[in-house]
Amino acid sequence: MTSISAQGAFGTLRKYNALYELSEDLDPGQGLWDGREILQQQDRIPQSDYHKSLDQGLPAPQLTSETVRYWSDFSRVFYHPRSIIQLNDYELNSRTMPFEDWTVGEELFTDLDKEHDLLDRDLRPFAEECDQIRALQLFTGSDDAWGGFASRYVDRLSDEFGKKSIWVWAIEDGTKAQRKVEVKRDMNKARSVCTISPQSSLYTPIVDPPRRLPSLLHVDPQSEFYTSALICSAVETVTLPSRLRRYHDFEASLAGIDGTHKIFELQSTIVPDEEKDAAKSFVRKLHDNAQSLEREFSEELETKFDLDFTYDDPSGKARHVFNQIQVIRGFDPASEGLEYFSSQQQFRDAEQTLERFYTPLRFPNLDSFPRDLFPVSKSGLGNQISTALTTSSRTGDKIKALQMVASRAISVDEREALTNGLGEIRESYETGWMSDSDFDDD
Repeated sequence: MTSISAQGAFGTLRKYNALYELSEDLDPGQGLWDGREILQQQDRIPQSDYHKSLDQGLPAPQLTSETVRYWSDFSRVFYHPRSIIQLNDYELNSRTMPFEDWTVGEELFTDLDKEHDLLDRDLRPFAEECDQIRALQLFTGSDDAWGGFASRYVDRLSDEFGKKSIWVWAIEDGTKAQRKVEVKRDMNKARSVCTISPQSSLYTPIVDPPRRLPSLLHVDPQSEFYTSALICSAVETVTLPSRLRRYHDFEASLAGIDGTHKIFELQSTIVPDEEKDAAKSFVRKLHDNAQSLEREFSEELETKFDLDFTYDDPSGKARHVFNQIQVIRGFDPASEGLEYFSSQQQFRDAEQTLERFYTPLRFPNLDSFPRDLFPVSKSGLGNQISTALTTSSRTGDKIKALQMVASRAISVDEREALTNGLGEIRESYETGWMSDSDFDDD
């Protein structure tokens, strides 16, 4: 793992820790300088009570929005010193030099890459230690300067690791803001979609926080401690098959029929323990529908989820689904008397594909998560979660809206290329669209 962020974003995280040698405390010596040295050093951020308890081997105290100041306050991981990369050119949440313009991030990457060759310095040492890389994952902001930084990073990755899958989780700010700020965010999103998604195997916009939340969840939308935990539960679940030995074709499932739909929607549902019978009935219904596939296939792809992390579409406008991957965790078909169920199911016709993965592994109850986020699990074994990655015609509608913003707000020298690029991407998400490879040359 490599974490790149602005100055001040790492909080209490140290470059060197108990797992690695504390070489930063060694005396560097005077060198060639014989004069008096004056050391200027920022005050260290005090360690959280949570980390103090972990270091002392004591039970961890309950974390709350008030006690969590930085994401590192609830991290339980010892990071390799090379994993932590701080960009000193910009400071977190700076008002004098905000890291908001997409082109600023693009230029920053270009300047740093000329000086250091970022892939050789930051990524290649870890890649060379891997026996077999299945995919490269990026979590990045897409509606600020990080979108521009990530676009150049993905460009380099696709050149260096052309045969590997690249999964990009594009975080978008879901909080309401002034019209001027919203327009800037949309401009940045348009650039990110246009430049990053064509080079990715998976590009998933994630709105943080989601605009509609089910009542059974206790989420403080103003607290990133809560919203990041909610996003983590969905992303960790939907990518779980890629980490299980028996599933070898998860990347092929993402490709769908023709591999042209790369922009996915992320959805999830938390299933409380008291609704276990309902969940079992739901899965039985899925199996019964599968028996009459020709009749019920469209309904199969219209499974409803409580949380939509990508789009907010309360109007309920009908959509055409091209490809959907569902991951249902915490449900074991064999133990529920459904021996005829396989742990992996695939349905497809000429235009649509659906694949389901089942695993008995529940999402664990972690003390680094808000304890009141999910319904209380009576079994104490964790939560049942159903998630999906979906490509549908809704993406075409959203890209069309971004095109309209680009045509009005983007400068003339960039406008034509950007709107044309978005238009080419949008075409593949229109119902009835066929790629050149779908036509017969007879």
